[in-house]
Parts: sequence; C-alpha cells; structure tokens
Amino acid sequence: MKKILKTIALIFIDFLSITLAWILSFLCVGITVREGLSATWFLLLIDVVAMYLVFVLLGLYNNIWKYAGIKEGLNVMESLLIMTGVHFLLSIFPTPLSSLWAFVVSFIFLIFVLASRFLTGYINTIFSQGRAKRHDYKRVIIIGGGDAGAVLIREMKTSDKMNLDPVCILDDDENKLGQSINGVKVVGQTSDVVTFARLYQADEIIVAMPSVSEKIKSKIIAKCQETGCKIMTVPGVYQMATGKLNYSSVKEVSITDLLGREPVNVNLDEIMGYIENKVILVTGGGGSIGSELCRQIAKHNPKQLIILDVYENNAYDIQQELIRHCPDLNLETLIASVRDSVKINDVFEKYKPQIVFHAAANKHVPLMEHSPNEAIKNNVSGTYKVAEAAGKNGVERFILISTDKAVNPTNIMGATKRICEMIIQTMNKVHPDTNYVAVRFGNVLGSNGSVIPLFRRQIAEGGPITVTHKDIVRFFMTIPEAVSLVLQAGAYAKGGEIFVLDMGEQIRIYDLAINMIRLSGLEPFKDIDIKVTGLRPGEKLYEEKLMDEEGMTKTANDLIFIGKPLEIDEKNLFDKITELYNAAYQEVDNIKELVHELVPTYKIDKQA
Repeated sequence: MKKILKTIALIFIDFLSITLAWILSFLCVGITVREGLSATWFLLLIDVVAMYLVFVLLGLYNNIWKYAGIKEGLNVMESLLIMTGVHFLLSIFPTPLSSLWAFVVSFIFLIFVLASRFLTGYINTIFSQGRAKRHDYKRVIIIGGGDAGAVLIREMKTSDKMNLDPVCILDDDENKLGQSINGVKVVGQTSDVVTFARLYQADEIIVAMPSVSEKIKSKIIAKCQETGCKIMTVPGVYQMATGKLNYSSVKEVSITDLLGREPVNVNLDEIMGYIENKVILVTGGGGSIGSELCRQIAKHNPKQLIILDVYENNAYDIQQELIRHCPDLNLETLIASVRDSVKINDVFEKYKPQIVFHAAANKHVPLMEHSPNEAIKNNVSGTYKVAEAAGKNGVERFILISTDKAVNPTNIMGATKRICEMIIQTMNKVHPDTNYVAVRFGNVLGSNGSVIPLFRRQIAEGGPITVTHKDIVRFFMTIPEAVSLVLQAGAYAKGGEIFVLDMGEQIRIYDLAINMIRLSGLEPFKDIDIKVTGLRPGEKLYEEKLMDEEGMTKTANDLIFIGKPLEIDEKNLFDKITELYNAAYQEVDNIKELVHELVPTYKIDKQA
C-alpha cells in the first residue's frame, strides 16, 4: 500500500510539473495563460497521457529514488528526450504555439522532473546525516575514492536501515585530495590511515579498492590493522562490473587477504576433461587436501570416485558430504592403510582406477622427528606400494602430493617426502605407460594441524600465541589453490615432472600471529600475548621451492613451474628403500642416518 501511495504521489507531481511547464512556457513565448490553455487544452491532455505512458514504459515509477544514481539519471534523460519529440509533434498543430515553445516547455519540464526525483534523495541524505549525529552510529573511513567507494557512501547516506556514517575518504591519487564524493571529503592518503582514524574517532574502515593488486591491498590492510578498527573489504571487480556491489556484499578481512599476492586462478572446466568418465582413486581422501580433491573431482563427472583413508571419521565426513551434494556420484569409500600391500593391490585389481591422487602421508614435522620409523612406514613405504600397484595395473596418471619441505630437508618428514619424489620419478621409467608426477607446495592455510587453526584455538583460550622463532617464514597458499594446482598438474602430466607453485614472498609467522590477533578484534601484547618458544626439532627458518640442480621451466600457467627430473640410480634407490623398510619395522635407532645416505641434502637435527 505504501508503495502504491508513493507512486500515485509521484504521478500527481509529474502532472503538476507538466501543467506548470506549459503555463510558464506560454509566458516565455509571449502568450497569455488564458489564451494558451483555451487554445491547447486538448494538446495538454495528449501530453499528459504521453508522459504517463513513456514514464511507465521506461520504469520511472519503479525506481527507489533515494538510491538514485547515474543509471537512474540517464533513465530520466531518456524519457525526457522522448517527451521533447512529443512536444515538437504537438507544436505543428494549428495553435498559437511555435517550435520555440517545444524547447521552452521541454526545458522547464526537465527541471521539474529532475528536481522532483532527486529532491527525495537529497532530503533523505540530510535526515541520514542528522540521524548519524543524534544516534550512536559507527564512524566509517572509506579507503579508495573510486566507483566502489562512491557506491558504498551513497548507500550509507540514503539507507534508513544502516547505522554507518562515512566520515572521510583516503586515496593515494593526489588529484582527488580535497574533493568530495557524495558529500564526503578526500582528506589524505592511505599511509595516513592511523592518524585519520584517531582524528575522526573511526569505528570501521572499508577498503573499497576491488581492482588494486593483492600485494598493494595487503599492505594497506596491514596498515589499517594498526588502527584497532574493524576492517572490511569489497569483493572483486566482478561485482562492480555487474552492478551488484552494495554493503551487503562487503566482507570482513580474512587472513587470505594478507597473503600479498594474486590468487592462483585455474579454469577447472577447461582442464578437467581428463577426469570425466574415469575411475579416480584418492588416497588420504579424508584429509584437508584429499577431501577438497574429492569435492572438485565429484563436480566433473568421474565414472567412479574411490576415497581411501585409514582414518574412518574423516572418510565418513567427506563421504556423507558428497552423498548430500552429489547424489548421482558413483562413490566408494574404503578404510585401508597404504602400508598394507595386500589390500592396496586388491583395491587396484578390483576397481581398476585410471587416475590416482596420492595424498596419504604423515605430515607433522615435530611428531615425525620423534617417530621417524612411522614416517618411513607411511610416507616412503606407503608411496612405493601405491605407486608400484598403479604401474602394474595400468593406471594412466599418478599424482603425488609433496611439499616444499622436501627441498634440502632438515627434518625426517621432508626427507621422506623427498624420497617419495625420487620414487615417483624412478617409477616413471619402470612403468612407462603410467605418467608419474609430483606437486610441491607450501603450508596450506586452515588445513588440519596447520598454524592457523592452532592460533585460533590459542586466541579463543586467551593466549598466549606460541611462535617458535621471531624470524621464521613460510610460503602459504589456500586449500582451493593447492587443489587447483594438483588438478592442473594432472592435466599437464607427461611423466617425471615435479610441479612447483610460485607462491610469492614468504610470510613471517610472527607477523601472521599479530594479524590474526587484530583480525579477532583484539590488541597484540595487551589482550593476547605472543610467546617465542624456540625452533622445534627439524624446523628451519625458511623453506625452499627447488633444489639448486633442479632448475625451473614455465608452464601455460605463469604461476606454475616444472623442476626438471634428476638422474636417479634405480637399483640403488630400491635397494635403499628395502633397507629402510626393514629397519623401520625393526625399530632401529639409526633410521635418520640411513635416510641421509639416500638423501644427501638431508641435514639431520642432532637435537631431535
């Protein structure tokens, strides 16, 4: 009912506007009002009907004018241009009117219609500003004086459901300094955000820069975190291009916004043809990487997806998720250990997988330092048994999930993963019909046992956050990035390659801890302390992506590189693996020395 009354009121205002425009136009062209109306009343009636039809057809009564912007203004101008044509047609009738009258009435009508449309928005803005002063509204700083910032400011000022008051804009374009955008002034540059947050007593900061690079955005966000304000950010350029940007699409800053690099973008629809109608086996399918692999694979029409995991709870969780979201998927979930060669061979003979993603592994560095024999049993022996079964049963592609810790390893976990890579490259020669490749990447944000969940738990418990060294750095990537890399490696696989992601610059874990505290709305060292505990056994300050002798070649994806295959003595490798296998199951104490013989770049931590 309220909408109908508003529409009727607007139609009435338009009727008064066009009538008044006619009356004033008579005076402007030298005709008395009485003379003009008596001679043209029927033309006025035609004009009113034409106006109503044009405005209805072009949707001028459907817009919410307090949110009006350029699009609505152009809509009005289009309607008035059509009405100008109507006036010229009316001026040819035998009346005292002339062509000059058509210009005059159109101009006056233009003024009245624009005023009636945008006066509502202006009045609402005035009232909104008054409300912000009378009530406890949140004071907001906008970072970015472009289209995104302008859209958000207009919505804040016109919406009666938002308790946000934009107080100033910061932008690094010096030409914008001192100018106003929708009534809000550009007062300084982004580097001065701490000063202006204090000056304007800001409660919230919105980084409205969807087209800026991730590296620049991360630096701006890091600076904003020093203010103690809540930080929000707008989504990507897509929302701007489609006109879908509004405050409801603004999101809180997450830890991924601080990576400082562009995300790895892979068009999975283009590369996943090798998955379609194939039998896919994912070992370790219940883990962080394995389960995401299963999700992505399930969307691309495999003939059958086999999840294999020794941990039944994780396997059950991903099984039930896929049953809910992909009811037509041919899914098999198996509980088995990759150490069990009899079971593994039975799986390959029974299900005949065509593509294998091998994600099963022990990955926790400190735990494996104290249980090195288990790392050998699971990582080395497990990989060998699955890879050998794959070759014997005619698997097309075998993709190993590896780690940057395999490069010049200082811990047993990294050393075992390096042996796994050597197994893959050697198996590629032993079984030439199967393309064996490895994918090497850094720490995965949010994966099981990673630093992010640990920090979240420590913050929830009131601290302190524990960091092993103030200068320790790591490469980071998101789970979707890691999985997209693995899937693309499967598409690129020709055999023997080690795929490496360009993960940008390494991130200091100490800085990550500070950022996570601030993202939680708390102040480092005041609300949550950070405690440096010392490097753990086998832990090094930084990770490497390639060994010196590997080199790098580019792929079609600029962020993915290939380390060249190394010459490996096949007989020596398999003999050493047999020796390691026997030693691990005999629980010998010198297992690390045996690993060093096979991986000379492995630096044994004597304190472990």
